[in-house]
Amino acid sequence: QVQLVESGGGLVQAGGSLRLSCAASGSDFRINNMGWYRQTPGKQRELVATVTGSSSTNYADSVKGRFTISRDNTKNTMYLQMNSLKPEDTAVYYCNADMVTYLGRRDYWGQGTQVTVSS
Repeated sequence: QVQLVESGGGLVQAGGSLRLSCAASGSDFRINNMGWYRQTPGKQRELVATVTGSSSTNYADSVKGRFTISRDNTKNTMYLQMNSLKPEDTAVYYCNADMVTYLGRRDYWGQGTQVTVSS
């Protein structure tokens, strides 16, 4: 069974940093694009950043220059380095992966990790 597991969330003061990780586990899968999304209560899930299999990246305007997305294909793991955090970055962060398994191609989501930035 293929799954995505996030880690690295927590509580940090404004201006601080956190690093999120998302590891894919299971067997017989291939990962295409990956991304981080975030959601706050009452709002739709929004895109934070994406990274392709060849490590091309894309960022939401709100995080450009502060967040860095990366991936290690040898470890099937994606990262989000978050610097200069702001209270408005507080959200549950979800990782997403476009994956191919024996079941076919579909999107997979992690369980989410809470990031709280205090002012």
